[in-house]
Amino acid sequence: MKIMTEVSINKQARLSEHFTLAEMCKTSAKTQDGNIPSHVHIENLKRLCGWLEMLRSEWNKRYGEGDDPIVINSGYRSEAVNKAVGGVSGSNHLTGCAADIRVAGIEQLVRYATILLDISDESQEDFDELLLERSPRGGYWLHFAVRPPSQENRRKVSLIQSLR
Repeated sequence: MKIMTEVSINKQARLSEHFTLAEMCKTSAKTQDGNIPSHVHIENLKRLCGWLEMLRSEWNKRYGEGDDPIVINSGYRSEAVNKAVGGVSGSNHLTGCAADIRVAGIEQLVRYATILLDISDESQEDFDELLLERSPRGGYWLHFAVRPPSQENRRKVSLIQSLR
């Protein structure tokens, strides 16, 4: 007889002032593993959320209507979730180092990217990936990744037409 146990995460746990573990692990893919990050993945998500907090703050100073949130489409992905959603092998999402950020259109996409580049230049800290992505149906999102200090960040900036 096989006994199934359900593993869950504290969905209310805060990774930073405005980002929770639940929103950084949400997925529409239903997998057996539940998309539960390890402690190392959570530390990576916290580092990433530090950047996202700076993006949120600077966006609101420059363009926001007071307290606009940054909306995450995808953050941490387990191997099973990454496969289910068609993610690339070796994706920074697998380590909790990447987030796909929802944007209202190409203008907001470019402004978010500009803010993140400015933050990197001003802080002299590098990121790994800043990908301005577009789906075949015309939707846009920003993929942003920052690796742990023990790994080299590539400062890769690209415009990508996604196949998914």
